Amino acid sequence: MNADVFDLNGKVLKPIELPSLFEEQVRKDLILRAIASENSYLLQPQGSYRFAGMETSAVYVGRMNVYRTGRHMGIAIRPREKLGGGVQGKVKRIPSATKGRRAHPHKVEKILNEKINKKEYQKAIASAISYTCANAQHKPIVVTNEIESLPKTKQVIAVLKALNLQQSLEKKKRIRKGLRRSSKQNVYKKTVLIIVSGNAGILKSGRNIAGVDVCTTKAISANLLVPGGNSKRAVIWSENAIKNIQQDIKELHLK
Repeated sequence: MNADVFDLNGKVLKPIELPSLFEEQVRKDLILRAIASENSYLLQPQGSYRFAGMETSAVYVGRMNVYRTGRHMGIAIRPREKLGGGVQGKVKRIPSATKGRRAHPHKVEKILNEKINKKEYQKAIASAISYTCANAQHKPIVVTNEIESLPKTKQVIAVLKALNLQQSLEKKKRIRKGLRRSSKQNVYKKTVLIIVSGNAGILKSGRNIAGVDVCTTKAISANLLVPGGNSKRAVIWSENAIKNIQQDIKELHLK
């Protein structure tokens, strides 16, 4: 499978041979599983204070003939605060009481990460790359290595305009904060992904553009390639990224 290499002005320079993973069979089930695994690593462990709702003087007195037991009263009103003169205070400790303990508190030791096999994850990434090739007439957009060293954001925008990707960027406008929950539109919907080979200037100059993500071949993920598992986005590759992607995918795995 071949693709055309464009310069920064959008002109075709030469053809380039693509790795075999661009013709990988699309497995949406693997892509969704990889995205679920990646999202699980973003979860933060939660826990509560061990003695929350238990630090009180309330006691439970269960014998029928003991003073202050409150015979013939429901169990849900025990235990009560210990007050003087035989007076019963407020109910404490039990989950149904005001400021009582929580019935099922969060546990810090709960396992939140959904693990995935290394080869299965690599297969999902290859499948996601093949899935993105539906853009640009079933061929990826490959640009010369000059795109990696662009220091200015306006230069990156100029390249996107030259590649006829300006229209997809103009459709995504920021929504007022109060309307985000009720509106059906997305805030800064992901439309373009730029993949480079290493640490280059475009990693900083391209990250401020709404709807555009920039990553290296070693930091590529299923959620970047196919956001949510269903939406397609235009992917721009540098020449070096095309050459290194086959080898870098073999080193990808979620710990």
